[in-house]
Amino acid sequence: MGSVRTVAIQCALLVACVALLAIVAPEPARLWVVLCGVVALAFFVSVSCVRHAQITRLARRIDEVLHEGRQIDFSNCSEGDIAVLSNELSKMVSRLARTNLLLESERNALSDALADVSHQIRTPLTAATLMLPKVERADDARERKQAVRELESMIERISWLVTSLLKIAKVDAGAIRVERAQVDVRQMAARATDPLMAAMDLHDVELVLEVEEGASFSGDMLWTTEAVENILKDCMEHTPCGGAVTLRASEDALATRIVITDTGPGFAPDDLPRIFDRFYRGDASTQGFGIGLALAQALVSVQGGTLSASNGPDGGARFVIAFPKLVV
Repeated sequence: MGSVRTVAIQCALLVACVALLAIVAPEPARLWVVLCGVVALAFFVSVSCVRHAQITRLARRIDEVLHEGRQIDFSNCSEGDIAVLSNELSKMVSRLARTNLLLESERNALSDALADVSHQIRTPLTAATLMLPKVERADDARERKQAVRELESMIERISWLVTSLLKIAKVDAGAIRVERAQVDVRQMAARATDPLMAAMDLHDVELVLEVEEGASFSGDMLWTTEAVENILKDCMEHTPCGGAVTLRASEDALATRIVITDTGPGFAPDDLPRIFDRFYRGDASTQGFGIGLALAQALVSVQGGTLSASNGPDGGARFVIAFPKLVV
């Protein structure tokens, strides 16, 4: 209604101007003034009607997009300014459609992640709940002590899982603080392996360190230490008794590389593309995955490094962390 009222007002003004010109014009020219005014008025009205019809059609299509979720093609408007408006509206609708698909994908991913988290936490919680009656019924002090240790292990697993999930959430949200300093690889490797030495002895797994003297990179000591520790822990858990886990580090003009290998079963070929997916578990007979490797990759990536995994030429898992040089 607003556009129709505007056109009516403009027509009235045009008629008034023509009438004024006809009054002030000489007698022989009045007829031509009136004819020209009528032609101009007819042209103006026809153009306004066409534009009004196009704008109405655009408004109707926009309403269909907003309320019915339909994909509308705006490309059939040929007039200049209307075509520009139609083109911009088409871009907007396409962008909204892509955003909607992205939100749908993220919602599904969030739902799957929550289901995985629930399953991962519920398993040790259930085990811990079942352990409590065992502790209460244990008459032998040695048996009770063993049950308490198992219960403590379950609680530690839950605590580690929750902490890891919070760290990954911070990385995803860009809220993690990364220090930029020169990191000595030998010192970092010592800090990463120290908490695992007792577990290595219990698993009868040898730890081999071969770090090039002076190897270093620009990054965060604490986060890199945690990433390397998670990888070492994963390798240790999948290396049979009498096996070895090896950490080698070297530096060249392009990058500093940390290579971690083990003598375990390695990865199934079908599982390699999903090794760093959260909570993914492939062939139970080969290397297992969970949240540790996903956290390691997130902590390396946030520093500008890369983490890849493969099977070694002689078998076993092989992880490569690379921190490229900023200046070559």
